[in-house]
Amino acid sequence: MGLLNLFAKPPTKLLRLPSGSFTVDQTGRVLASTLPQAFPVALVEDIGAQVLTAFRVAQAAKLPFSEVIIRYSSLKLTARELRGGAIIFVAPQTLATTTQ
Repeated sequence: MGLLNLFAKPPTKLLRLPSGSFTVDQTGRVLASTLPQAFPVALVEDIGAQVLTAFRVAQAAKLPFSEVIIRYSSLKLTARELRGGAIIFVAPQTLATTTQ
């Protein structure tokens, strides 16, 4: 039994996925955020810019977009339009939402 313990790997620490929200104005500037400080600022700005672009393209195409839901393998982003800006919610994917 001691020989098997010699080759056993130490348990890995599980990292908690970020959750929170942030708002952006019509220029893409982040106004407020409840995301952890470890969440990369560049990623927040990029997500905000992409969401605003999606809302603008939908508006130009005369599509009534008020909400966009983006599902990655581990994160779920929900964005709602706010008079030219947006509020974006970041949450970990759960098993219940991946089966939909």
